[in-house]
Amino acid sequence: MAKLAKESSRVSRRSFLASGAAAGGAAAIGALAPNQANAQNVRWNRTADIVIVGAGVAGLSAACEAAEQGASVIAIDMNYDIGGHGIMSGGQLHLGGGNEHQKIANVKDSPDSVFKDWTRHDHHAARYSDRDLVRVFADWNVDTYTWLLKQGVKYETGMQQSSASTVPRQFRTVEWHIPAEVIAPRRNRNGSGLVRPMAASARAKGVDIVLNTKLTRIVREQPLSGRVVGIAAQGPNGPINIQARRGVIICTGGHSSNVALRRTFDPRLTEEYQVACSTYSLQSGDGEIAAMDIGASLWATANQTAEAGTAITKTRHIGCQWGYASLVYEPDSPLFPKARAMGLTVEDFQNVIMVKENGLRFVDETKGNYDFFAACMAWSGDPNKLNGGGPIWAVFDQSAVEREQWITKPPYVDLTGWFFQGDTLKELAGRVAGPYQKRKMDPAVLESTVAKFNAGIDAGKDEFGRKALNFKIDKPPFFAAWTTPILHDTLSGLHTNTNGQVMDRKAQVIPGLYCAGESMGGFAQHGLARCVIFGRVAARHASKGSV
Repeated sequence: MAKLAKESSRVSRRSFLASGAAAGGAAAIGALAPNQANAQNVRWNRTADIVIVGAGVAGLSAACEAAEQGASVIAIDMNYDIGGHGIMSGGQLHLGGGNEHQKIANVKDSPDSVFKDWTRHDHHAARYSDRDLVRVFADWNVDTYTWLLKQGVKYETGMQQSSASTVPRQFRTVEWHIPAEVIAPRRNRNGSGLVRPMAASARAKGVDIVLNTKLTRIVREQPLSGRVVGIAAQGPNGPINIQARRGVIICTGGHSSNVALRRTFDPRLTEEYQVACSTYSLQSGDGEIAAMDIGASLWATANQTAEAGTAITKTRHIGCQWGYASLVYEPDSPLFPKARAMGLTVEDFQNVIMVKENGLRFVDETKGNYDFFAACMAWSGDPNKLNGGGPIWAVFDQSAVEREQWITKPPYVDLTGWFFQGDTLKELAGRVAGPYQKRKMDPAVLESTVAKFNAGIDAGKDEFGRKALNFKIDKPPFFAAWTTPILHDTLSGLHTNTNGQVMDRKAQVIPGLYCAGESMGGFAQHGLARCVIFGRVAARHASKGSV
């Protein structure tokens, strides 16, 4: 494994967001009094060598690695259980370099090949990467493959080639064997087979995982100088201050649930865009904001809008609030009371048209690329809402219901503002409402839109170039189902060097502060491998207690 490089001398992007509305901002200081701007008078409630904020994939990886290095570890998480977005994921790991999985499949690979692929100039998912970080990632691939097995993780057979990789490197972990601990059982939530074994491994090594505890502040010796010495948090019994003798590692996940922060990268992403997995794991950006409060910088922000990967995705399960393509909450899921519906799974998008809140079509509904997403986010004509595309509704008729074999009743659809039905198009338009529908849909406009679409089928030509023109919308009743794109990956975050140390606005190390996972910027690979590796990288360096 290559040695970790020294601190980077790169010039950092200016950090300019300081949102008081977001938790972890300057107003939320936990047990610290407002006049305690530095660490001199903090009364510590608990102490450990390493304090980790977030018990998802990156946090648990860091916890296991730090404990193996002989450090005492306290990991906190604001959720009631471990796993973060990782436990809700499909368990995809992108690990190559010539590991045993690849050898069994006769795939030739090397760390150099991993590095070359993930710094490709001709691929949007790779061209904006920090190459120093990709080099570390590539060199840790093979060791991490074996290391995860030692934590009790099991792998499925088979691999696939994806994204910037030129050889197969992506495979899945085996889903956790206890359905009650999977969160969304029977829906291939294989990420549970990554985080559950790691949590068990961490606890067996003496890691204390403290749940229902939310970061409110990172404590530094001085507001913008000196060493990070701990955190302030809000637990179930009130404020708590936890001292970190060697380092604090931020592993709080991404920021896609924080509307103010995500619009720093893309101002189109207004409040109507929901976030995958947020019924369980909120991507609040707490760690990033708390780090920026003490001088940290963002990094490689171009990755967030590179128009590659799954930063934004097409909604496949329509008629419910959260319709991420691979995630369904069945009625026996502990999250179903919050999710409220499973959604209608679309097998063929030629069975619907999509309209904005104004009742107008705007795109070829069968597409799903970033041109499609740009059309979704285009201005809908509302003079009071210039940014964001507003709600998008899939409109279809009873014939489509029969072709798709849908059941248009709960628990498949959510009748609290995400699914509507009418005997006529006029009646349907009058009923469409919901928390993000700012204007009433004009019935005449919707009727005209459907008539124009049907006429296009007769003429064999669609105004948006749609090729699939087999089915008219003409058999009542008629339906409108929420189908607004849903957000997923956070692909940018805090500036770190190759040790996982967080850098300030002058590209200098903030001593004692580390970051890994989706809170970290510089490398935009989809999947869980980057979170595992950089969690380990940060923990190994922090365990040394180095500056």
